[in-house]
Amino acid sequence: MNANRLSRGRERQEHEARLSVGIVLLPRFTLCAFANFVDVLRLAADEGDRSRPIHCRWSVISADMKPVAASCGVYLQPQEAFGNPGRFDYIVVVGGLIDETHRPDPKLEEFLRQAARHGVPLVGLCTGTFTLHRAGLMDGYRACVNWFHHQDFLSQFEGLQPVSDQIFVVDRDRLTCSGGAGTAHLAAFLVDRHIGKSQATKSLNIMMIGKAEDAATPQPGLALGFETKDPLVRRALLLMQQRLDAPISVADIARHLNVGKRRLERHFADAIGRSPLTAFVEMRLQLARHMIEKTDKSIGSIAVECGFCDSSHLSRMFRRHFGETPRALRPA
Repeated sequence: MNANRLSRGRERQEHEARLSVGIVLLPRFTLCAFANFVDVLRLAADEGDRSRPIHCRWSVISADMKPVAASCGVYLQPQEAFGNPGRFDYIVVVGGLIDETHRPDPKLEEFLRQAARHGVPLVGLCTGTFTLHRAGLMDGYRACVNWFHHQDFLSQFEGLQPVSDQIFVVDRDRLTCSGGAGTAHLAAFLVDRHIGKSQATKSLNIMMIGKAEDAATPQPGLALGFETKDPLVRRALLLMQQRLDAPISVADIARHLNVGKRRLERHFADAIGRSPLTAFVEMRLQLARHMIEKTDKSIGSIAVECGFCDSSHLSRMFRRHFGETPRALRPA
């Protein structure tokens, strides 16, 4: 009797939900990408933060129902087997560590193809986009990839150019996201579409994320003006991007890349006509300029986030490079 009552209650709940999402977790998935996405749904589904799946429903699904390990080592137990994908409005694939994208999963790929045949929109979060591509489900679609994995994507999918300068991309029935906090904004986009803007705003406010960002919002940590085919310089620039708030010395960069400091400097001079130190400073100044123009953060906060001692240090370097002060760029 209790089982029947639960079954009837669940069917009624699924029928009433305006947004239903099936979530597939890939091995070593990124916990924050999953958590940000599902918490927006949770908070939008009910009054306050009571978490009842009324307005929307979500379920972690899998082929074998075995617990899935996140990249941080935490295990999560799926709730349902794959079954009929048509019972969901969206199927979401949450990726994580790049090494896992090389491992094919025939059962998952067939399930995703079945979902596509049913007309169910597919969502790739973080490296989940790689899995959609590997299943042959992104041909003719634009795909968003985290700037950190841009080169990995190019090496795996020859001839395809990913979008790595915005937080998510909506291209018809394919939605892809760079990961991290961007997944919360993509989830808010879906809540806005199916339930309403007020519910989307409420979710983000409770999560202390602030206002919803649209798809074209730039990813933090972009290449910031440097393009080169030199693999050594690309790796060095990528390392610099990861340390914009806490700069490391050129010697430490060379040591990390297992090359000599002079060799690294020669490669930079040949590839981009700058020393590694000059390039690093310019990257930090470009990021500071972006934050000054696009955010309301104080000049002092921006200075710290971009690796400068204080606002005076940033102002001196900024004027020397751009010919004007940071405050001159701020709207009146």
